[in-house]
Amino acid sequence: MIALEHVSKRYGDGPTAATALADVSLGVSEGEFLSIMGPSGSGKSTLLNLVAGLDTPDRGRVVIGGQNLAQLSDNARSDLRLREIGFVFQSFNLFPTFTVEENIAWPLEFLGLSWRDARRRAAGAMAQVGLDVKVRGRRPAELSGGEQQRVGIARALVTEPRLLLADEPTGNLDSRTGQAVLDLLRALNEEEELTIVLVTHSSFAADYAHRIVEMRDGRIVDAPALQLSA
Repeated sequence: MIALEHVSKRYGDGPTAATALADVSLGVSEGEFLSIMGPSGSGKSTLLNLVAGLDTPDRGRVVIGGQNLAQLSDNARSDLRLREIGFVFQSFNLFPTFTVEENIAWPLEFLGLSWRDARRRAAGAMAQVGLDVKVRGRRPAELSGGEQQRVGIARALVTEPRLLLADEPTGNLDSRTGQAVLDLLRALNEEEELTIVLVTHSSFAADYAHRIVEMRDGRIVDAPALQLSA
């Protein structure tokens, strides 16, 4: 599903340039739940942005589903993100003036779906993440943090992606609510066979994955092989 081959990324120029990633190679299998763990500044969010095609490496290749992102146009990368990749943010990133239903359904506009079909897909995504249909007309400010994150996950799922990227999805939640979100991600992986890459600094969250990759100072310092059950 994902292959990073000798990827490096720097920000800035000259002596003040900062190395975010240094010669990183990593493979993620289809259907895997992978955690990337490390302290702030370790490069884990940069890696996630490169996988999402939101940024480009200075060196190396990023291949998603057999497609080298460097060989795609900006429009083609945007289309790949829309159709194949769902992104879940720590800060939810919901539109404050949109209803829950509108927040979930808006990506479907770019797929050309009618509002009727988009509402049907949004309702299915709400059910998938355990959101009561009664909240569909509410605004984000009327929801709890856990409900907002479930809306964010539903929005990521509504386009039926093959890959879900989650950047510190429990970082703004209390421990109980965060555990519920992690339980949901695990269920999506097990029941829907959704490939998930979770970025976190929490060992508790990381333990939900099949495999934990540890990063420090822009490098992978520990990347055990994926152990498949018989």
